[in-house]
Amino acid sequence: MMIIILEDDTALCNGIELALASPGRQFISCHNIVSAKAALKSNIPDLFILDINLPDGSGLNFCSELRVAGYTAPILMLTANDTELDMVTGLQSGADDYVTKPFSLAVLRARIEALFRRGSYKDKNIVPGIFAFDFETLRFEKNGQAVELSKTEARLLQILFTNRGHALTRERLLELIWPDGTGYVDENALSVAVRRLRAKLEDDPSSPQYIKTIHGIGYKWAASL
Repeated sequence: MMIIILEDDTALCNGIELALASPGRQFISCHNIVSAKAALKSNIPDLFILDINLPDGSGLNFCSELRVAGYTAPILMLTANDTELDMVTGLQSGADDYVTKPFSLAVLRARIEALFRRGSYKDKNIVPGIFAFDFETLRFEKNGQAVELSKTEARLLQILFTNRGHALTRERLLELIWPDGTGYVDENALSVAVRRLRAKLEDDPSSPQYIKTIHGIGYKWAASL
């Protein structure tokens, strides 16, 4: 599980990491919006903790950007303002909860665990916005319209999307898509599958924005904020 903390107070960042630490959790602490956006280019978080007042902008505006970009992970806002208007503004910006400073780290942990328990975020296999992927039911949509994928195309999409932001070699993709043995698979099968998948998902398959070719390596799903 990946958690992004956007807070310009380094000591508070460290305290939050200690309070939330548990096996399987990783943290990326960012002290401004620019570094948070850079982190999102190669990471898809399971939780955002955002301060409102940041050196290079508003955490509220960044929260809105995240929702517009299709990020569905829960967002908890940290704010020094406890007025009703500030709280309402935060929730209207897309936040799931808020904690007012100063706060107990034990209370923060309890609020975050409650967010996860009540399932306030959707499975990362389902992405709002331009695409909606549900790999359990094999239902895929683009702009609200159903897209029919073959089993091979669905498997390729699942592998790329699950590893989004990271390049996978052709050899590794072949092993994952055809685990029963790549020796019986035509060497062009992967290229054909990629071409067909792009034709169904990309606006311009000749200039793909999502399924990127990484020359000399393989492919990756490259969607970012």
